[in-house]
Amino acid sequence: MQFTDLPLIEPLQRALTADGYTTPTPIQEQAIPLLLQGKDLLGIAQTGTGKTAAFALPLLQRLATDKRVAGRASPRALILAPTRELVAQIGDSFKSYGKFLRLTHTTIFGGVGQGPQVNALNRGVDIVVATPGRLLDLVNQRRVRLDAVEVFVLDEADRMLDMGFIMDIKKIIAMLPKQRQSLFFSATMVPEVDSLARTMLHHPEKIAITPQATTVERIDQRILFVAKQDKDKLLLQLLEGEHLERVLVFARTKHGANKLVEFLYDKGVHADAIHGNKSQAARQKALNDFKNGKVRVLVATDIAARGIDVDGISHVINYELPNEPESYVHRIGRTARAGADGTAYSFCSSEERNFLRDIERMTRQQIPVLEHAFHDERARLATGSAASLPKRGNFGRGAPRGAPRGGSFSKFAGKARGDGGDRRAGSPRDGPRDGPRPFRTQSASRDGDSPRPSRDGPRPAGGDRRGPPRGGPRQ
Repeated sequence: MQFTDLPLIEPLQRALTADGYTTPTPIQEQAIPLLLQGKDLLGIAQTGTGKTAAFALPLLQRLATDKRVAGRASPRALILAPTRELVAQIGDSFKSYGKFLRLTHTTIFGGVGQGPQVNALNRGVDIVVATPGRLLDLVNQRRVRLDAVEVFVLDEADRMLDMGFIMDIKKIIAMLPKQRQSLFFSATMVPEVDSLARTMLHHPEKIAITPQATTVERIDQRILFVAKQDKDKLLLQLLEGEHLERVLVFARTKHGANKLVEFLYDKGVHADAIHGNKSQAARQKALNDFKNGKVRVLVATDIAARGIDVDGISHVINYELPNEPESYVHRIGRTARAGADGTAYSFCSSEERNFLRDIERMTRQQIPVLEHAFHDERARLATGSAASLPKRGNFGRGAPRGAPRGGSFSKFAGKARGDGGDRRAGSPRDGPRDGPRPFRTQSASRDGDSPRPSRDGPRPAGGDRRGPPRGGPRQ
Protein backbone atom coordinates (compact mmCIF):
# COMPACT_ATOMS: atom_id res chain seq x y z
CA MET A 1 0.00 0.00 0.00
CA GLN A 2 1.06 3.58 -0.74
CA PHE A 3 0.02 6.81 0.97
CA THR A 4 -1.81 7.66 -2.24
CA ASP A 5 -4.10 4.69 -1.56
CA LEU A 6 -5.25 6.21 1.75
CA PRO A 7 -8.26 8.59 1.74
CA LEU A 8 -6.21 11.66 2.66
CA ILE A 9 -7.00 15.09 1.25
CA GLU A 10 -4.81 16.63 -1.43
CA PRO A 11 -2.88 19.12 0.80
CA LEU A 12 -1.80 16.26 3.06
CA GLN A 13 -0.83 14.08 0.09
CA ARG A 14 1.18 16.99 -1.29
CA ALA A 15 3.00 17.46 2.03
CA LEU A 16 3.84 13.75 2.22
CA THR A 17 5.19 13.80 -1.32
CA ALA A 18 7.26 16.91 -0.60
CA ASP A 19 8.82 15.18 2.41
CA GLY A 20 9.53 12.01 0.42
CA TYR A 21 7.03 9.73 2.16
CA THR A 22 5.54 7.06 -0.09
CA THR A 23 4.82 3.92 1.95
CA PRO A 24 2.97 4.00 5.28
CA THR A 25 4.20 1.99 8.24
CA PRO A 26 1.91 -0.77 9.58
CA ILE A 27 0.44 1.42 12.32
CA GLN A 28 -0.19 4.24 9.83
CA GLU A 29 -1.82 1.87 7.36
CA GLN A 30 -4.16 0.47 10.01
CA ALA A 31 -4.85 3.56 12.13
CA ILE A 32 -5.47 6.29 9.55
CA PRO A 33 -8.65 4.80 8.00
CA LEU A 34 -10.13 4.11 11.46
CA LEU A 35 -9.38 7.59 12.75
CA LEU A 36 -10.82 9.22 9.65
CA GLN A 37 -14.08 7.48 10.60
CA GLY A 38 -13.99 9.28 13.96
CA LYS A 39 -13.35 6.17 16.09
CA ASP A 40 -11.46 6.09 19.37
CA LEU A 41 -8.19 4.19 19.20
CA LEU A 42 -5.98 2.21 21.56
CA GLY A 43 -2.57 1.80 19.90
CA ILE A 44 0.19 -0.43 21.26
CA ALA A 45 3.36 0.21 19.33
CA GLN A 46 7.05 0.61 19.97
CA THR A 47 8.82 3.90 19.64
CA GLY A 48 10.00 4.58 16.11
CA THR A 49 7.06 2.86 14.37
CA GLY A 50 5.50 6.04 12.96
CA LYS A 51 2.83 6.75 15.60
CA THR A 52 2.99 10.53 15.21
CA ALA A 53 1.98 10.49 11.54
CA ALA A 54 -0.64 7.85 12.35
CA PHE A 55 -2.57 10.32 14.50
CA ALA A 56 -1.39 13.67 13.07
CA LEU A 57 -2.58 13.10 9.50
CA PRO A 58 -6.22 12.16 10.29
CA LEU A 59 -6.35 14.85 13.00
CA LEU A 60 -5.28 17.52 10.51
CA GLN A 61 -7.79 16.26 7.97
CA ARG A 62 -10.64 16.35 10.49
CA LEU A 63 -9.89 19.93 11.53
CA ALA A 64 -9.31 21.10 7.95
CA THR A 65 -12.58 19.69 6.58
CA ASP A 66 -14.61 21.10 9.48
CA LYS A 67 -14.44 24.86 8.94
CA ARG A 68 -14.73 25.87 12.59
CA VAL A 69 -12.43 28.62 13.84
CA ALA A 70 -10.45 28.13 17.03
CA GLY A 71 -11.50 30.53 19.78
CA ARG A 72 -9.17 32.63 21.88
CA ALA A 73 -7.22 30.34 24.25
CA SER A 74 -9.55 27.51 23.25
CA PRO A 75 -7.80 24.83 21.12
CA ARG A 76 -9.68 22.29 19.03
CA ALA A 77 -7.16 19.47 19.51
CA LEU A 78 -4.87 18.56 22.42
CA ILE A 79 -1.90 16.21 22.37
CA LEU A 80 -0.18 15.32 25.66
CA ALA A 81 3.37 13.97 25.71
CA PRO A 82 5.71 13.27 28.66
CA THR A 83 8.83 15.31 27.80
CA ARG A 84 9.76 18.68 26.32
CA GLU A 85 11.80 17.01 23.58
CA LEU A 86 8.90 14.82 22.51
CA VAL A 87 6.49 17.78 22.54
CA ALA A 88 8.86 19.73 20.27
CA GLN A 89 9.26 16.72 17.99
CA ILE A 90 5.48 16.27 17.62
CA GLY A 91 5.11 20.00 16.99
CA ASP A 92 7.65 19.79 14.16
CA SER A 93 5.65 16.92 12.64
CA PHE A 94 2.45 18.96 12.64
CA LYS A 95 4.32 21.83 11.00
CA SER A 96 5.61 19.50 8.28
CA TYR A 97 2.39 17.60 7.56
CA GLY A 98 0.18 20.67 7.78
CA LYS A 99 2.34 23.03 5.69
CA PHE A 100 -0.35 23.37 3.00
CA LEU A 101 -3.28 23.77 5.42
CA ARG A 102 -4.52 26.92 7.12
CA LEU A 103 -4.30 25.43 10.60
CA THR A 104 -2.25 26.70 13.52
CA HIS A 105 -0.52 24.90 16.37
CA THR A 106 1.70 25.68 19.35
CA THR A 107 3.81 23.75 21.84
CA ILE A 108 3.56 24.20 25.60
CA PHE A 109 6.17 22.93 28.07
CA GLY A 110 8.17 24.05 31.07
CA GLY A 111 11.76 25.20 31.30
CA VAL A 112 11.10 28.30 29.20
CA GLY A 113 9.13 31.49 29.73
CA GLN A 114 5.39 31.13 29.29
CA GLY A 115 4.94 34.53 27.57
CA PRO A 116 5.24 33.35 23.95
CA GLN A 117 3.02 30.37 24.72
CA VAL A 118 0.31 32.59 26.22
CA ASN A 119 0.51 34.98 23.26
CA ALA A 120 0.04 32.11 20.82
CA LEU A 121 -2.99 30.86 22.76
CA ASN A 122 -4.51 34.34 22.81
CA ARG A 123 -4.29 34.55 19.02
CA GLY A 124 -6.24 31.31 18.80
CA VAL A 125 -4.64 27.99 17.83
CA ASP A 126 -6.22 24.84 16.44
CA ILE A 127 -3.76 22.37 17.94
CA VAL A 128 -1.89 22.39 21.26
CA VAL A 129 0.92 19.91 21.99
CA ALA A 130 1.83 20.03 25.68
CA THR A 131 3.39 18.43 28.70
CA PRO A 132 0.87 18.00 31.54
CA GLY A 133 2.60 20.19 34.12
CA ARG A 134 2.86 23.44 32.16
CA LEU A 135 -0.59 22.91 30.63
CA LEU A 136 -2.19 22.66 34.09
CA ASP A 137 -0.27 25.76 35.20
CA LEU A 138 -1.83 27.73 32.32
CA VAL A 139 -5.27 26.26 32.99
CA ASN A 140 -5.04 27.33 36.63
CA GLN A 141 -4.05 30.84 35.49
CA ARG A 142 -7.08 30.81 33.16
CA ARG A 143 -4.81 31.26 30.18
CA VAL A 144 -6.31 28.29 28.31
CA ARG A 145 -9.63 26.42 28.28
CA LEU A 146 -10.14 22.79 27.28
CA ASP A 147 -13.91 22.73 26.84
CA ALA A 148 -13.75 22.97 23.02
CA VAL A 149 -11.33 20.10 22.40
CA GLU A 150 -12.61 17.85 19.62
CA VAL A 151 -9.67 15.43 19.48
CA PHE A 152 -7.54 14.35 22.46
CA VAL A 153 -4.33 12.33 22.05
CA LEU A 154 -2.38 10.81 24.95
CA ASP A 155 1.02 9.78 23.62
CA GLU A 156 3.54 7.56 25.44
CA ALA A 157 1.05 6.80 28.19
CA ASP A 158 3.26 4.31 30.00
CA ARG A 159 6.08 6.83 30.23
CA MET A 160 3.60 9.39 31.58
CA LEU A 161 2.78 7.07 34.45
CA ASP A 162 6.45 6.26 35.06
CA MET A 163 7.12 9.98 35.48
CA GLY A 164 4.30 10.44 37.98
CA PHE A 165 1.85 12.33 35.78
CA ILE A 166 -1.18 10.16 36.50
CA MET A 167 -3.01 12.71 38.68
CA ASP A 168 -2.28 15.55 36.24
CA ILE A 169 -3.63 13.47 33.36
CA LYS A 170 -6.81 12.65 35.23
CA LYS A 171 -7.36 16.33 36.02
CA ILE A 172 -6.93 17.25 32.37
CA ILE A 173 -9.27 14.50 31.15
CA ALA A 174 -11.94 15.73 33.59
CA MET A 175 -11.84 19.17 31.90
CA LEU A 176 -12.42 17.82 28.38
CA PRO A 177 -15.86 17.62 26.77
CA LYS A 178 -17.43 14.18 26.89
CA GLN A 179 -18.15 14.26 23.17
CA ARG A 180 -14.71 13.97 21.62
CA GLN A 181 -12.45 11.59 19.74
CA SER A 182 -9.77 10.09 21.99
CA LEU A 183 -6.54 8.38 20.98
CA PHE A 184 -4.34 6.49 23.40
CA PHE A 185 -0.83 5.32 22.50
CA SER A 186 1.56 3.29 24.64
CA ALA A 187 4.59 1.10 24.00
CA THR A 188 3.62 -1.29 26.81
CA MET A 189 0.29 -2.21 28.39
CA VAL A 190 0.87 -2.63 32.11
CA PRO A 191 -2.22 -2.81 34.40
CA GLU A 192 -2.04 0.89 35.32
CA VAL A 193 -1.99 1.90 31.65
CA ASP A 194 -4.87 -0.43 30.84
CA SER A 195 -6.95 1.04 33.67
CA LEU A 196 -6.34 4.59 32.41
CA ALA A 197 -7.27 3.60 28.85
CA ARG A 198 -10.60 2.16 30.02
CA THR A 199 -11.58 5.43 31.69
CA MET A 200 -10.57 7.56 28.71
CA LEU A 201 -11.76 5.67 25.62
CA HIS A 202 -15.24 4.84 24.35
CA HIS A 203 -15.57 1.53 22.47
CA PRO A 204 -12.09 1.91 20.99
CA GLU A 205 -10.53 0.07 18.11
CA LYS A 206 -7.31 -1.65 19.16
CA ILE A 207 -4.12 -1.89 17.13
CA ALA A 208 -1.08 -3.79 18.39
CA ILE A 209 1.71 -3.59 15.84
CA THR A 210 4.31 -5.66 17.67
CA PRO A 211 4.10 -8.05 20.61
CA GLN A 212 4.14 -6.18 23.90
CA ALA A 213 7.63 -5.14 25.02
CA THR A 214 9.36 -6.75 22.04
CA THR A 215 12.58 -5.01 21.00
CA VAL A 216 13.08 -3.86 17.44
CA GLU A 217 14.27 -6.74 15.26
CA ARG A 218 16.87 -4.69 13.41
CA ILE A 219 18.77 -3.86 16.60
CA ASP A 220 21.82 -6.04 17.22
CA GLN A 221 21.96 -6.36 21.02
CA ARG A 222 24.96 -7.36 23.15
CA ILE A 223 25.59 -7.59 26.89
CA LEU A 224 29.10 -6.81 28.14
CA PHE A 225 29.82 -7.99 31.69
CA VAL A 226 32.25 -5.61 33.34
CA ALA A 227 33.29 -4.57 36.81
CA LYS A 228 31.83 -1.22 37.77
CA GLN A 229 35.25 0.44 38.04
CA ASP A 230 36.15 -0.67 34.48
CA LYS A 231 33.13 0.81 32.70
CA ASP A 232 34.91 4.04 31.75
CA LYS A 233 37.79 2.16 30.12
CA LEU A 234 35.41 -0.14 28.29
CA LEU A 235 33.41 2.81 26.94
CA LEU A 236 36.59 4.41 25.59
CA GLN A 237 37.61 1.15 23.95
CA LEU A 238 34.24 0.89 22.23
CA LEU A 239 34.41 4.51 21.03
CA GLU A 240 37.73 3.79 19.32
CA GLY A 241 35.71 2.04 16.62
CA GLU A 242 35.13 4.47 13.76
CA HIS A 243 31.83 2.79 12.87
CA LEU A 244 30.41 4.15 16.14
CA GLU A 245 29.50 7.31 14.29
CA ARG A 246 26.68 8.80 16.37
CA VAL A 247 26.37 7.30 19.84
CA LEU A 248 23.69 7.75 22.50
CA VAL A 249 24.88 6.71 25.97
CA PHE A 250 22.42 6.20 28.83
CA ALA A 251 23.29 6.83 32.47
CA ARG A 252 20.91 6.30 35.38
CA THR A 253 21.37 9.65 37.14
CA LYS A 254 21.87 13.30 36.17
CA HIS A 255 25.08 13.52 38.19
CA GLY A 256 26.37 10.36 36.55
CA ALA A 257 25.64 11.78 33.09
CA ASN A 258 27.56 14.99 33.84
CA LYS A 259 30.48 13.06 35.29
CA LEU A 260 30.65 10.82 32.24
CA VAL A 261 30.69 13.81 29.86
CA GLU A 262 33.57 15.35 31.82
CA PHE A 263 35.50 12.08 31.59
CA LEU A 264 34.96 11.78 27.83
CA TYR A 265 35.87 15.43 27.25
CA ASP A 266 39.16 14.92 29.14
CA LYS A 267 39.90 11.99 26.82
CA GLY A 268 39.28 14.03 23.69
CA VAL A 269 35.80 12.73 22.85
CA HIS A 270 33.24 15.36 21.82
CA ALA A 271 30.29 14.73 24.15
CA ASP A 272 27.42 16.54 25.82
CA ALA A 273 24.65 15.66 28.25
CA ILE A 274 20.88 16.01 28.24
CA HIS A 275 18.80 15.60 31.39
CA GLY A 276 16.17 17.28 33.55
CA ASN A 277 18.51 19.60 35.46
CA LYS A 278 19.55 21.41 32.28
CA SER A 279 17.65 24.41 30.98
CA GLN A 280 15.53 23.90 27.91
CA ALA A 281 17.95 26.05 25.89
CA ALA A 282 20.90 23.88 26.97
CA ARG A 283 18.99 20.67 26.23
CA GLN A 284 18.01 21.90 22.79
CA LYS A 285 21.57 23.00 22.00
CA ALA A 286 22.96 19.60 23.01
CA LEU A 287 20.37 17.87 20.86
CA ASN A 288 21.04 20.14 17.86
CA ASP A 289 24.81 19.64 18.17
CA PHE A 290 24.21 15.89 18.25
CA LYS A 291 22.00 16.06 15.15
CA ASN A 292 24.43 18.12 13.09
CA GLY A 293 27.50 16.10 14.08
CA LYS A 294 29.28 18.65 16.28
CA VAL A 295 28.90 16.18 19.16
CA ARG A 296 29.61 12.52 18.53
CA VAL A 297 28.37 11.21 21.90
CA LEU A 298 25.22 12.35 23.71
CA VAL A 299 24.89 11.15 27.31
CA ALA A 300 21.28 11.05 28.50
CA THR A 301 19.10 9.96 31.37
CA ASP A 302 15.78 8.21 30.78
CA ILE A 303 14.06 11.54 30.25
CA ALA A 304 15.42 11.29 26.70
CA ALA A 305 14.57 7.64 26.05
CA ARG A 306 11.45 8.60 24.09
CA GLY A 307 12.19 12.24 23.37
CA ILE A 308 15.08 11.90 20.92
CA ASP A 309 14.24 11.36 17.27
CA VAL A 310 17.58 11.69 15.50
CA ASP A 311 18.31 9.98 12.21
CA GLY A 312 21.47 7.95 11.98
CA ILE A 313 22.09 6.99 15.63
CA SER A 314 24.40 4.08 14.94
CA HIS A 315 24.77 2.83 18.52
CA VAL A 316 23.03 3.01 21.86
CA ILE A 317 25.18 2.18 24.88
CA ASN A 318 23.59 1.45 28.24
CA TYR A 319 26.46 2.54 30.48
CA GLU A 320 24.14 1.56 33.33
CA LEU A 321 21.19 -0.80 32.93
CA PRO A 322 17.81 0.74 33.72
CA ASN A 323 16.10 -0.42 36.90
CA GLU A 324 12.75 -0.47 35.06
CA PRO A 325 12.87 -3.11 32.28
CA GLU A 326 10.44 -1.18 30.06
CA SER A 327 13.00 1.62 29.82
CA TYR A 328 15.43 -0.75 28.10
CA VAL A 329 13.07 -1.11 25.14
CA HIS A 330 12.65 2.64 24.82
CA ARG A 331 16.37 3.33 25.19
CA ILE A 332 17.55 0.99 22.46
CA GLY A 333 14.63 2.11 20.26
CA ARG A 334 16.57 5.33 19.61
CA THR A 335 18.61 3.41 17.02
CA ALA A 336 17.43 1.33 14.04
CA ARG A 337 14.81 3.93 13.14
CA ALA A 338 13.15 4.39 9.75
CA GLY A 339 14.22 0.96 8.54
CA ALA A 340 17.93 1.34 9.38
CA ASP A 341 20.06 -1.13 11.30
CA GLY A 342 21.45 -0.35 14.74
CA THR A 343 23.48 -1.77 17.61
CA ALA A 344 22.86 -1.67 21.34
CA TYR A 345 25.61 -2.44 23.87
CA SER A 346 24.69 -2.81 27.54
CA PHE A 347 27.23 -2.82 30.36
CA CYS A 348 26.29 -5.08 33.28
CA SER A 349 28.13 -5.10 36.60
CA SER A 350 27.45 -7.46 39.49
CA GLU A 351 25.13 -4.87 41.05
CA GLU A 352 22.96 -4.85 37.92
CA ARG A 353 22.48 -8.56 37.25
CA ASN A 354 18.93 -8.51 38.61
CA PHE A 355 18.08 -5.64 36.25
CA LEU A 356 19.30 -7.80 33.35
CA ARG A 357 17.17 -10.70 34.53
CA ASP A 358 14.08 -8.47 34.55
CA ILE A 359 14.86 -7.18 31.05
CA GLU A 360 15.25 -10.67 29.61
CA ARG A 361 12.05 -11.84 31.25
CA MET A 362 10.07 -8.91 29.88
CA THR A 363 11.48 -9.09 26.34
CA ARG A 364 11.35 -12.90 26.34
CA GLN A 365 14.77 -13.17 24.83
CA GLN A 366 18.30 -13.95 25.92
CA ILE A 367 20.75 -11.21 25.02
CA PRO A 368 24.06 -12.65 23.71
CA VAL A 369 27.18 -11.81 25.68
CA LEU A 370 30.21 -10.14 24.15
CA GLU A 371 33.53 -10.82 25.87
CA HIS A 372 36.09 -8.05 25.91
CA ALA A 373 39.38 -6.93 27.41
CA PHE A 374 37.84 -6.01 30.79
CA HIS A 375 35.74 -9.16 31.20
CA ASP A 376 38.12 -10.17 33.99
CA GLU A 377 37.80 -12.30 37.10
CA ARG A 378 35.77 -9.63 38.91
CA ALA A 379 33.22 -9.63 36.10
CA ARG A 380 33.27 -13.42 35.87
CA LEU A 381 32.53 -13.64 39.58
CA ALA A 382 29.56 -11.37 38.98
CA THR A 383 28.12 -13.74 36.39
CA GLY A 384 29.42 -17.10 37.56
CA SER A 385 31.30 -19.67 35.51
CA ALA A 386 29.63 -21.78 32.88
CA ALA A 387 30.40 -24.96 34.79
CA SER A 388 28.90 -23.84 38.10
CA LEU A 389 25.84 -21.91 36.96
CA PRO A 390 22.40 -23.50 37.30
CA LYS A 391 20.25 -23.76 34.22
CA ARG A 392 18.04 -20.85 33.27
CA GLY A 393 14.35 -20.86 33.83
CA ASN A 394 11.86 -21.27 31.01
CA PHE A 395 12.58 -17.80 29.67
CA GLY A 396 16.12 -18.66 28.53
CA ARG A 397 17.18 -22.19 27.70
CA GLY A 398 20.74 -22.00 26.49
CA ALA A 399 21.89 -19.87 23.59
CA PRO A 400 19.40 -18.32 21.20
CA ARG A 401 19.28 -19.68 17.70
CA GLY A 402 21.80 -18.03 15.47
CA ALA A 403 23.79 -16.49 18.33
CA PRO A 404 27.26 -15.54 17.07
CA ARG A 405 30.11 -17.68 18.32
CA GLY A 406 33.25 -16.37 16.63
CA GLY A 407 35.47 -13.32 16.21
CA SER A 408 37.25 -11.15 18.73
CA PHE A 409 36.28 -7.97 20.51
CA SER A 410 38.98 -5.99 18.75
CA LYS A 411 37.59 -7.14 15.41
CA PHE A 412 34.01 -6.58 16.48
CA ALA A 413 34.77 -2.98 17.51
CA GLY A 414 37.19 -2.36 14.65
CA LYS A 415 37.22 0.41 12.13
CA ALA A 416 34.71 -1.23 9.82
CA ARG A 417 31.83 -3.56 10.46
CA GLY A 418 33.19 -5.94 7.90
CA ASP A 419 36.42 -6.49 9.89
CA GLY A 420 36.25 -9.90 11.43
CA GLY A 421 33.21 -11.21 9.60
CA ASP A 422 29.48 -10.61 9.71
CA ARG A 423 28.49 -9.08 13.05
CA ARG A 424 24.86 -10.15 12.82
CA ALA A 425 23.38 -13.19 14.51
CA GLY A 426 24.07 -16.40 12.64
CA SER A 427 27.54 -15.39 11.46
CA PRO A 428 29.92 -18.32 10.88
CA ARG A 429 32.98 -18.96 12.96
CA ASP A 430 35.88 -16.82 11.76
CA GLY A 431 38.67 -18.35 13.76
CA PRO A 432 40.06 -21.66 15.00
CA ARG A 433 38.13 -23.58 17.61
CA ASP A 434 40.94 -23.23 20.13
CA GLY A 435 41.08 -19.43 19.73
CA PRO A 436 39.45 -16.81 21.94
CA ARG A 437 35.71 -17.05 22.58
CA PRO A 438 34.45 -13.48 22.32
CA PHE A 439 30.75 -14.29 22.33
CA ARG A 440 29.52 -16.25 25.33
CA THR A 441 25.87 -17.03 24.91
CA GLN A 442 25.12 -16.81 28.58
CA SER A 443 23.78 -14.03 30.73
CA ALA A 444 23.50 -12.91 34.30
CA SER A 445 20.04 -14.43 34.25
CA ARG A 446 21.72 -17.77 34.85
CA ASP A 447 22.20 -17.06 38.51
CA GLY A 448 18.54 -17.82 39.02
CA ASP A 449 19.06 -18.70 42.70
CA SER A 450 19.83 -15.11 43.62
CA PRO A 451 16.78 -13.48 45.19
CA ARG A 452 15.33 -10.50 43.39
CA PRO A 453 15.59 -7.44 45.61
CA SER A 454 12.45 -5.61 46.56
CA ARG A 455 11.79 -2.49 44.48
CA ASP A 456 11.45 -0.66 47.76
CA GLY A 457 14.68 -2.03 49.12
CA PRO A 458 18.05 -0.29 49.43
CA ARG A 459 19.44 1.45 46.40
CA PRO A 460 22.48 -0.01 44.68
CA ALA A 461 25.68 1.95 44.63
CA GLY A 462 25.93 4.41 41.82
CA GLY A 463 22.88 6.63 42.12
CA ASP A 464 19.14 6.66 42.23
CA ARG A 465 17.61 3.30 41.62
CA ARG A 466 14.16 4.39 40.62
CA GLY A 467 14.80 7.30 38.27
CA PRO A 468 12.61 10.43 38.50
CA PRO A 469 10.39 10.35 41.59
CA ARG A 470 6.65 10.34 41.14
CA GLY A 471 5.26 13.77 41.53
CA GLY A 472 8.66 15.26 40.71
CA PRO A 473 9.32 18.48 38.85
CA ARG A 474 6.83 19.10 36.12
CA GLN A 475 8.09 19.26 32.58
